[in-house]
Amino acid sequence: MAEIRRAEQHKKPGVYYAVTDDGLELPVVDITHPAFEAALSEERQQALTSHFLDEQRRFAQLPSWVRRVMLRFFMRGSRIGRGLRRADGHFLDGMTTYLFKLGPKNLGSYAVPVDRRILMSLPAVSVRLRLTDMARLLADGLAPRLARDASRPLHFINIAGGPAIDSLNTLLVLRREHADSLAQRHIRVQVLDGDRHGPAFGARALQALQAPGAPLAGLDITFEHHRYDWRDVAALAPVLDAARREGAQLAVSSEGGLFEYGSDDDILANLHALRRGDVDDVFVVGSVTRDDELIQTLKLTSTAATKPRGLTVFAALVARAGWHITRSVARPLSDQVLLEPTK
Repeated sequence: MAEIRRAEQHKKPGVYYAVTDDGLELPVVDITHPAFEAALSEERQQALTSHFLDEQRRFAQLPSWVRRVMLRFFMRGSRIGRGLRRADGHFLDGMTTYLFKLGPKNLGSYAVPVDRRILMSLPAVSVRLRLTDMARLLADGLAPRLARDASRPLHFINIAGGPAIDSLNTLLVLRREHADSLAQRHIRVQVLDGDRHGPAFGARALQALQAPGAPLAGLDITFEHHRYDWRDVAALAPVLDAARREGAQLAVSSEGGLFEYGSDDDILANLHALRRGDVDDVFVVGSVTRDDELIQTLKLTSTAATKPRGLTVFAALVARAGWHITRSVARPLSDQVLLEPTK
């Protein structure tokens, strides 16, 4: 790991910190802490949406070479900007996505003014809301299941999870609202991701959250990274085998991952594999890119490889693999969904 560079920032009480592979110290996002609260009133959402649509339409009218020059100029020195450029025609890496989740007030001295402006935009606010929705859906799905058996192991499978901050925040929510449900069980957070940097940070984030006096202190939690390409589901088998051997409750998630970037065949293959795993009571939470005016306008200038399906198309797709949507939460750029096997 590179030498640790501690960001010059006022450290908030009750906020914990972890270090990236390149030595940057970042806050660990905890949606139960006021510093990371994500809320969007109807009035504020309308204002952000109107501003975003106007800005994107005007930007789209410029020649593409002018747009590229402008972006390079305005994002010079920006850590987030570098991540956005790497995502051109691809997907945003786990650690850049993580920076989106910090919010503008939690950035340190490594940030430049444009970083804060980016994090105040509608897409960045949507990512923060997406994390909150993911953790809430996972926690609500797990609470009644865990209440039925106080000692059954709990396994998280996080597909394209980066630092798996949605899984960790699910544990934070459960610890605050259903503390007894976690006390006597072994918990495994298993990240299936082709990149090592996000999971490495996630492991350090968990260590920080388990320090004496920290929110997850005293819990029996292990964090594992498995290299994974969702186009080849073979690597799911040993993870599911381990869950079956332990009789574990399984919570699968993919935030900003499989359901947003994967092909129809990729999604079907992964959902079929999860059903064939012979694990009792599995459910899946994920985010689905919307197919509406906002997304269509964003696509005028963005080259991100998301696949805008919308809920109707997505529901028909997952039904082919024997799953159905039992809950969904609508946000400006994505819907967060909870899937359960169709009986």
